[in-house]
Amino acid sequence: MSTRLFRGISCQKYISQSLVHSRLYTAPAHSLKRTIDEKRKESIQGGGKTKRDAQHNKGKLTARERLDLLLDKGTFREYDAFVEHQCTDFGLDAKKIAGDGVVTGHGTIHGRRVFVYSQDFTVFGGSLSRTNSLKILKVMDQAVVVGAPIIGLQDSGGARIQEGVDSLAGYSDIFQKNVLASGVVPQLSLVMGPCAGGAVYSPALTDFIFMVRDTSHMFVTGPDVVKTVTNEKVDQEVLGGAITHTRKSGVAHNAYANDIEALQRMRDFFDYLPLSNRDQVPVRVCEDPLDREDAALDTIVPTHSNVAYDMQEVISRILDKHSFFELAPEYAGNIIVGLGRLGGKTVGVVANQPLVSSGALDIDASVKAARFIRFCDAFNVPLVTLVDVPGFMPGTAQEHGGIIRHGAKLLYAYCEATVPKLTVITRKAYGGAYIVMSSKHLRGDYNVAWPSAEIAVMGASGAVEVIFRNHHDKPKMEAEYQEKFATPLSAARRGYLDDIIQPRTTRARLIEQLDLLKTKSIQNPWKKHGTIPL
Repeated sequence: MSTRLFRGISCQKYISQSLVHSRLYTAPAHSLKRTIDEKRKESIQGGGKTKRDAQHNKGKLTARERLDLLLDKGTFREYDAFVEHQCTDFGLDAKKIAGDGVVTGHGTIHGRRVFVYSQDFTVFGGSLSRTNSLKILKVMDQAVVVGAPIIGLQDSGGARIQEGVDSLAGYSDIFQKNVLASGVVPQLSLVMGPCAGGAVYSPALTDFIFMVRDTSHMFVTGPDVVKTVTNEKVDQEVLGGAITHTRKSGVAHNAYANDIEALQRMRDFFDYLPLSNRDQVPVRVCEDPLDREDAALDTIVPTHSNVAYDMQEVISRILDKHSFFELAPEYAGNIIVGLGRLGGKTVGVVANQPLVSSGALDIDASVKAARFIRFCDAFNVPLVTLVDVPGFMPGTAQEHGGIIRHGAKLLYAYCEATVPKLTVITRKAYGGAYIVMSSKHLRGDYNVAWPSAEIAVMGASGAVEVIFRNHHDKPKMEAEYQEKFATPLSAARRGYLDDIIQPRTTRARLIEQLDLLKTKSIQNPWKKHGTIPL
C-alpha cells in the first residue's frame, strides 16, 4: 500500500485512523438517538408536569395543547424544537430547556397553510430570550416568503430579564418583522395569558387581536408600577383585561370565555381570510340562493326617521345565512364592522348602527372603521357599506378630542381603497358623513339607495332653522324641504346614485355587482406612502 503522505501522515495510517473514527462515531448511534429523543421529549414536556398542572389549574391550556386545537389534526410541523438559550448570566447556563419557551412551525386550518408560534408559559414564564425571538422571526420570514398568514398565541411574562438588552433586541426585531409583513400576509394575535411591557406592541402591530376573558391581560405598565408612579390602585383585570380592551380601549377585537372557544373562533375567522395580498378571497360553497329576495327588508326601516332599527338584522338578511363574523362588537357600537360572505365570497361590511347614538360617527367609530377598511383593501376584500348616518357627533368632547383628525382617517381609508366598493343608503345620509361613508364621490363602484333614503346637507328641522329661521309655518317648510331635498331622487338625477332599488332585491344586486367587479383594476398614483392623519 502506498505510503504517500496526506496532511503529514501516511495514507495507510490515515485510512486506519479514519476507520477507527468511523467506528467511534457509529458505535454510539443508539446513544445519539436516545439523546435526540430525550431532547425532543424535553421540548414537548416544557417546564414539567408541575408547571403544566399549574397552567391547567388557571383554566389555561399549554402551548402545545393550544396548537393541537388550532390546527388541523396531524398537520403541525415544528421548527427548532432543540433550540436552547445561550445566556450564561445569573446561572441560566445550568437551566436550559429544549425549545426555550416557544413552540414554532406551520400547519393547516381547514386545509389552508398557516405559520404559528405559541409561547410556553411553563418555561421561564414564556419570557422572550434572544434565541426565543429568532425562532419567532424564522416562521415570520417563512410566512412572508410562502405567502401564508401568521398566528401568534401570546402567553408570556415579557422580556427575559437575565438577558438584558438581548431580549430587548429580540422584541425590536419582531416589531420590525411585524411592520414589514403588514399588508403582505394577515397577522393574527390570540392573547391567552399575560402580555406586558414592550411585548404588547407586537400584537398591537398585527391585524386583529382576540383575548380570553379572565385569564389574558395586556398593559404597558403593570398594577405595581401604576401604583408607584400615580398612586392609583388597580388590578390586572381592570387595567388590561379582556373586557377593558374590547369595550373601552378598542385594543382587542373580540374576547371569549376560555381557551377552547377562543381557538375555535380563531379557526372560524381564519376561513374568511385570503392567504396573502397576492391571493383573492376564499370562496365557499353557498347554499343560500344568490337571487333570494327578502320581503322583510321592504318594511324594516321605520316610517318616522327618528325611530331606530337594528342594522344587524339588515346585514343578516343580505349576506349568506349565518356568515357574518362581527369584529369589535362591544366597542364603538354606533358602527358595525366584520367579515361575511356574499355568494360564498368573503366581503368586508361597514355599517352605521341606528340603535347606538343614532348611528352618528364619532372618534372611536371613525378609527374602528378606518383600520378595518385598510385591512380589507390590503388583502383584496371587497367592501359593502350600509349607510344610515345623521352626521358626525357634535359637542366639545368630540371637537377637543380631535374628531376632525380622526374622522379624516375614515375619509382617507375609503378614498385610498381600490377594492370593489358597494354602498347601500338605507335611510339618512347627511352632510359630511354622507361623503365619508363610501359615497360615489370617493370612487364608489356601485352606489344605490332604498326609497327610504334621505340624502341632504342636514335634516329637515335643522335646515329650516337655518333657512327659514323667522318663518311662521316651520312645519310646512320642513315638509317642503323633505320632499324636495331629502329624497334619493335628487342625488339620482345628478348621477350620484347608480339606482334606487327595492330593499328586497339588495342581496341579488350586490352579488351581481361583485361578480361584475371581480376583474376591477385601478391603481393609485405612485408614492412611497401616503400621510394618513394618524
